[in-house]
Amino acid sequence: MSTSRVYLHALGMINALGKDVPSIVAALANGEAPGMGTLPTRRGEAFVGRVLAPLDAAPPAALAHYDCRNNRLLLAALAQIRPAIEAARERYGANRIGVVLGTSTSGIGAGEAALAQHAAAGDLPAGFDYRQMEIGTAAPFAAAALGLQGPAYTVSTACTSGAKAVISARRLLDLGLCDAVIAGGVDSLCELTLQGFASIESTSAVRMNPLSRNRRGINVGEGAAVFLMSRDAGPVVLAGAGESSDAHHISAPDPLGIGGEQALRAALADAGLAASAIGYVNLHATATRKNDEMEAHLMARIFPHGVAASGTKPLTGHQLGAAGANELGLAWLTLARDDVALPRHLWDGEADAELPALDLVETVRHLPRHSGAQYVMSNSFAFGGSNVSVILGR
Repeated sequence: MSTSRVYLHALGMINALGKDVPSIVAALANGEAPGMGTLPTRRGEAFVGRVLAPLDAAPPAALAHYDCRNNRLLLAALAQIRPAIEAARERYGANRIGVVLGTSTSGIGAGEAALAQHAAAGDLPAGFDYRQMEIGTAAPFAAAALGLQGPAYTVSTACTSGAKAVISARRLLDLGLCDAVIAGGVDSLCELTLQGFASIESTSAVRMNPLSRNRRGINVGEGAAVFLMSRDAGPVVLAGAGESSDAHHISAPDPLGIGGEQALRAALADAGLAASAIGYVNLHATATRKNDEMEAHLMARIFPHGVAASGTKPLTGHQLGAAGANELGLAWLTLARDDVALPRHLWDGEADAELPALDLVETVRHLPRHSGAQYVMSNSFAFGGSNVSVILGR
């Protein structure tokens, strides 16, 4: 159990719903995702979640060798919480603020483009630098761009990366190594992920359809979500977190969901809560056959009396290394803002009779407003059996 109370104070986010938190909130209210659509690839069209906004923010001149789409997405999210970061630096000093970020792709897209030019013309683009695509550079780049000198490292555990970054940030605060931490995740579209998931027959050519009997697979997405975290009291607390690693298979989940269940129960124990205290769960819900089957059964075991739940990847695409942070951000909004309803579960409504029925949010619903504490949960499951559950409270 965490030895101190850790709070998530500010959120910066960019994804297929919008370029920043206000546009994302508006899109959630309308149930629309402007960036969800088809993208041409070398193997035909793929349905994906794209960031449509122009990414004008470039790294400072001294860090120009890190300029790539992934880092521009990260800068766009960081810009939204820059005033809070500056206030924290003024209060604590640059050496007391850490950065922990999750990613799967880093700047691999830039590397793909560079290799394509080399194959065609025999040379690399003038602006290409190998450091753009190194998997570990996201957090050190962000720290350098922000002038921060605390611990800075990158987590890459596939689809749990962004959520694990937030948990790692809590540990830095618990240990007194930092007074504030920027934590979250970032991923960008690239051929590696588009073609890689297609090769294992996990992608859908149409909008993904989680928990439906007609589900066909994921839509790869991109985006970034970052929080400023500290021990200073705020409206949203990181109430509990649980992690497990079942190592069932390199890509398939344990069909019984034993490791996932361990993570959820560990998060509840860490928060000191019964399952009945949770008001909403953001599901991992990848719309693949095996993941949805596993998650539906473990949800029925943890919440036998039901809980409001939704899978939000049809609104953003599956952002892989950024998914856990992005979905935690959507859950955070339901607590931090009274005007934000629970994210809707977009699907065709045709339930899979082989799965337990869940209380899916299909119409406008809010967390009940009362004087007591309120809690929401966000779950992430990844290749290799990595499982994470995070509970936020108000």
